Amino acid sequence: MTSKTKAKTAPGGRSLARMAAVQALYQMDIAGTDLNAVIREFETTRFTGEEKDDLVANADTQFFADILRGVVRRQRDIDPVVDDQLASGWRLVRVDSILRAILRAGVFELQERRDVPARVVINEYIEVAHAFFADEEPKVVNGILDRLARRLRPAEFQTKEPGAAETQG
Repeated sequence: MTSKTKAKTAPGGRSLARMAAVQALYQMDIAGTDLNAVIREFETTRFTGEEKDDLVANADTQFFADILRGVVRRQRDIDPVVDDQLASGWRLVRVDSILRAILRAGVFELQERRDVPARVVINEYIEVAHAFFADEEPKVVNGILDRLARRLRPAEFQTKEPGAAETQG
């Protein structure tokens, strides 16, 4: 395999940051770890150091911290938005903790990170879901984030008029 091919297939820093953010959100949810403590742990242990985690070692640490801080800051806004997208009778608190972390991080990016195209956000979190689940969960992530993206960022999903001529310049 050439180095060019490796560069194409290896996850980028932001993709790795998303994976790490989901792991950190899970840890915060299950163990009750403090936001600043989990960021510090990942920066000093999981990204570098003796306990380096090769799955997330090259993560964009700033993007990672931005996602965590944003999800924590906006969680009271994010959770009801996700609840509204779940099947009737389901609430986010009943959803698997990893899936809950994926959805929270994805919704945060859709709401706050306009510098990242909605389709990229959706695809990235589907890939994160595939890293943890083999069943229906990636489809759930796709469905929920796609519906929310179309509601939160409708302009990104508008199609061109049929027959509209493209301007060449």
